[in-house]
Amino acid sequence: MKERYTVEKVYENIKVEDGIYKLTIKGRFNVKPGQFYLLRAWDMEPVLSRPISVHFVNDEKISFLYAVVGKGTKILSQLRPNDEIKITGPLGNGFDVEKISGNVAIVCGGIGIAPMVYLASQLKECNVDFYAGFKTLGKTVDNVEKYVNNLKLSTEDGSIGHKGYVTDLLKPENYDAVLCCGPEVMMYKVIKMCERSKTSVYVSMEKKMACGIGACLVCTCKTKDGRKRTCKEGPVFLGSELILND
Repeated sequence: MKERYTVEKVYENIKVEDGIYKLTIKGRFNVKPGQFYLLRAWDMEPVLSRPISVHFVNDEKISFLYAVVGKGTKILSQLRPNDEIKITGPLGNGFDVEKISGNVAIVCGGIGIAPMVYLASQLKECNVDFYAGFKTLGKTVDNVEKYVNNLKLSTEDGSIGHKGYVTDLLKPENYDAVLCCGPEVMMYKVIKMCERSKTSVYVSMEKKMACGIGACLVCTCKTKDGRKRTCKEGPVFLGSELILND
């Protein structure tokens, strides 16, 4: 199965902080929070396109926040305005914001913040507390506060906010729903916490992907209904559906 892509031009590609970039494309895009695109700015190598979460969408632009972790994202980081890029998407199921209401906690760790800012902006009828955890102070939380009621930060080195893990701050019993994205170990802890408080929790899984369109079965995760494809049935899953790796 071949990817169906469009060729777009880079509007902007800026370094947000060390190893983190935000790439923006001009145009109109209909995207649900939590969905992703396959991005490709090369012909032969690397073989695979890179799955990158949608960071934000407005009437004129779409942006992607990504970490440089390998050859593909290194090439993406070198793109300049008007360079061509191939994109496939939107892909995945995303968060169903129409079914989320009341008091909501968004919990993210590291680059897991990427899809959660757009999500926060779309929960217009909710009271949203945004929890973000990092190893050290960064700039990826800039502009979050305008979309949420409270911003709660933690850093492992104590450079800002609580010194420790973001899960130290979370009290799921205070919320109608918890929405989570970040390192797998963090998400699994949040799921366990929500199970104890009987709070609904939705997580955006981060799995290595090959095709990104459901054909290769590389990105499957264990659920109570069998293995499901993170790129197709996910990346957003109800936490109670997943079988955790204790």
